[in-house]
Amino acid sequence: MKNLATLALGFLLSLSAHAATFTFTAIPDQDETLLRERFDKIADYLSQRLGVDVAYVPVKSYAAAVTAFRNNQVQLAWFGGLSGVQARLRVPGSEAIAQGYEDQFFKSYLIAHRSTGLKPTKVLGQELAGHSFTFGAKGSTSGRLMPEFYLREQFHQAPEEIFSRVGFSGDHSRTIALVQSGAYEIGAVNYAVWERELADGKIDADAVSVIWETPTYPDYQWSIRGDVDGAWGDGFKARVQQALLAMKDPELLKSFPRQEFVDASNDDFTPVEVVARSIGLLD
Repeated sequence: MKNLATLALGFLLSLSAHAATFTFTAIPDQDETLLRERFDKIADYLSQRLGVDVAYVPVKSYAAAVTAFRNNQVQLAWFGGLSGVQARLRVPGSEAIAQGYEDQFFKSYLIAHRSTGLKPTKVLGQELAGHSFTFGAKGSTSGRLMPEFYLREQFHQAPEEIFSRVGFSGDHSRTIALVQSGAYEIGAVNYAVWERELADGKIDADAVSVIWETPTYPDYQWSIRGDVDGAWGDGFKARVQQALLAMKDPELLKSFPRQEFVDASNDDFTPVEVVARSIGLLD
C-alpha cells in the first residue's frame, strides 16, 4: 500500500508539473503594444509545438526581465546580449539556446538631427562633442553597451565628458522619436528597429539620419533556465530549442525581424561580457 501511495503521489506531482504554464518574457526594447502582438503569437506557436500551456509575461524594463528570469517567474527569455549575460550569471545552469541569424553580427547606428549638420562618417570625430546625446535603455546592448564602448575607445572619455547632456530614452523607438523631434541631437539605436521603422514610414528622413554604425557584435538570444527539465520532463529544454530553431513561419520571423533562428551557446556572448566588464556594467 505504501508503494502504491508513493506511486500515486508521484503521478499527481507529475501531472501538476506538466499542467504548469511555461512562461517567457522579452526585454522591452520597443513599444509595448508591438511587443504584446509579437510575443502572444510566439506563445501560441510554442504551446502548439510543446504541448503545454505557454504564456508571454511582459515586463517594464530590462532589469525586470533579468529579475523575472532569476526568480523563476519566467523560464525562457528573449534577451539582448548584455541582459542575457546578466541573467545567466544569476541563474547557474541557464543557457543561451538560439539566436537570430542576424544576431551573430548585429550593429548599432548613431543617428543625428538635421540641425547638427552632421554627415555620415566611418570614423567618429570631434564634431560629435558638445551635442546632447541619448542612449536607449541602460541595460541595452545595442542602445547603450556597444555604442558607449566605441565612444570611450575613440574619445578616451566617458559619454558625460564628451556630450553636453546624456540621457536614456528607455527603448529604441523612443530614441528615434527624441532625436527626430530635436529633444536630443544624437542618439544610439538598434539598427534593426531603425530599418523597420524607416520601412514602415515612421521616420522623417529629412529630420533625422544615420551618421555612423558600429562594428558587428553578438546580440539578441533566447536563454532558458537549466531546471526546466525537472518541471516539464526530461528533454524539455531540448524540445524548446528545437521549436525555436524550427520556427519557419514568415509572419512570426518578420515580427522580430529575423530570417531564421540558429544555434547559440553561452560562449557566443563572451565578447559582450568582456566589454561590459571593461566599462563597469558588470561586477
